[in-house]
Amino acid sequence: MHKSAPRICVVGSANIDVTFRTAWLPRPGETLAGTAWQLGCGGKGANQAVMAARLGAHMAMVARIGRDAFGETTLQNFQAQGIDSSHVTVADGHCTGAASIIVDDEARNTILVVPGANFALTPEDIRRAAAAIQSAAILLCQLEVPVETTLEAFRTAKAAGVQTILNPAPATPLPDELLRLTDWCVPNETEIEQLTGRPATSLHHAEEAAQVLLHRGPGAVIVTLGERGALLVHPGAVEQIPAVPVRAVDTSGAGDAFIGGLAVFLAERIPLVEAIRRANRVAALSVTRLGTQTSFPTRAEVDAFCEEKP
Repeated sequence: MHKSAPRICVVGSANIDVTFRTAWLPRPGETLAGTAWQLGCGGKGANQAVMAARLGAHMAMVARIGRDAFGETTLQNFQAQGIDSSHVTVADGHCTGAASIIVDDEARNTILVVPGANFALTPEDIRRAAAAIQSAAILLCQLEVPVETTLEAFRTAKAAGVQTILNPAPATPLPDELLRLTDWCVPNETEIEQLTGRPATSLHHAEEAAQVLLHRGPGAVIVTLGERGALLVHPGAVEQIPAVPVRAVDTSGAGDAFIGGLAVFLAERIPLVEAIRRANRVAALSVTRLGTQTSFPTRAEVDAFCEEKP
């Protein structure tokens, strides 16, 4: 890894994903014959860390795992991806987080997550990992660990002048202090609806919801809109950045690909709108492949794609 690679720290979840392919998503009480299944590493935190590492960032991960085979697999994956896992610790009495993902032929998915050891990550763990946060250019967090743990991480980051990205997923009521400590808040349409109580089904409604969230304290709100790209709302400016049209085969992890990419490009001091454009291309590449982390592109692939679709 090049010594000038940006340093990013992720405090978040690490799961094992079991992904099933079916013709359509099952209805309540329905049993389907699937066409394929795949075991892979996941969790929003781990996914975003792996995506950033693929793009060349120097990554540190702060997480909890169980003392089980899934935990061993998770650690091995971090090491294989070149991610510093010195702050990934075992939570005795808890299983490693797991997710069941069902993907249909239209690339739609349903996901069931069991948090397990992720909910054992505490503010004390953050204090032990403070050096990893303080030495980063950007701290990236989600909401698959306790909110008080994420808040402690953001306090630590801002006290050290580290910029922060919050992916409020899955959406849950948030303290205003956490939003005030957030430089970039990146929800999707469903999450911003749940956070604000406002609909986000159209661009106009998504902008209104983003303005509500913006007034609670983050420096900017970036709403991911799937095939419609992303909507940037920050003081005095609103801009839609369109997606790159591709043929999607599996949208699992596309949001994590976008956010991991965004973190790297912002850490490289690329201007915000251009960083979002590039992150859109990262996400577009990911949905053309099956799986979550297995679909994440390398930096060389992203650079080639940007040249192909300027």
